[in-house]
Amino acid sequence: MSKIDPSKPKSELEADHATGHRHRLKNRFLNAGVAGLQDYELMELILFRTIPRGDVKPLAKRLIAEFGSFAAAISAPRARLLEFKGVGDSVATDFKVIEAAVQQFIRGGIDKRQVLGSWSSVIDYCRAAMAFENREIFRILFLDKRNGLIADEVQQTGTVDHTPVYPREVIKRALELAASAVILVHNHPSGDPTPSSADISMTRQIMDAGKPLGVMVHDHIIIGRQGHSSLRGMNLI
Repeated sequence: MSKIDPSKPKSELEADHATGHRHRLKNRFLNAGVAGLQDYELMELILFRTIPRGDVKPLAKRLIAEFGSFAAAISAPRARLLEFKGVGDSVATDFKVIEAAVQQFIRGGIDKRQVLGSWSSVIDYCRAAMAFENREIFRILFLDKRNGLIADEVQQTGTVDHTPVYPREVIKRALELAASAVILVHNHPSGDPTPSSADISMTRQIMDAGKPLGVMVHDHIIIGRQGHSSLRGMNLI
């Protein structure tokens, strides 16, 4: 164990301690992986890249406390992050790069595969992409005859509790892509994924519009921070 040099100024001692802590935390991660870390410690590892000196543990803990979890902090809107004391442009950019990388990685589990046979990957991807959004987003997964993914498109972005959806436009886009089926997905920023009567009604309207044209609605998934709901799984469609 290294001894403290009483002749060093306090600022240098603090710098030495921070440097030692960084090395120890990196080694713990390399030896034990993420399972051996708390959320704030994983956040520290990310902050080390953009804040090369000093103790970032207090900032990491404040971020987790403010947003509620590591995932919520990383997924927070860039503008909201920049309002947070201690978070500059570089940190906010790193967070958004990590968020995009996670979404792209998970998307690999459904891209060019039979979507219905990779259902857990579909849910993981949708949660990564939408669970922590502060506005309602309506997206559609367009599928071919073998239920392979043709396209994944955000159709509408709304307010905190409403997204306008037009059934004819949904089916029109499906026909443009020669899709045989769709999976509808939207999020509830409130966190509760329970479907509303409007969600159920809108889904049935899209089903009615698509059926005569050979476009099936496999499911409508609602994503929330507390989990997800499947209208098909709940026997609502």
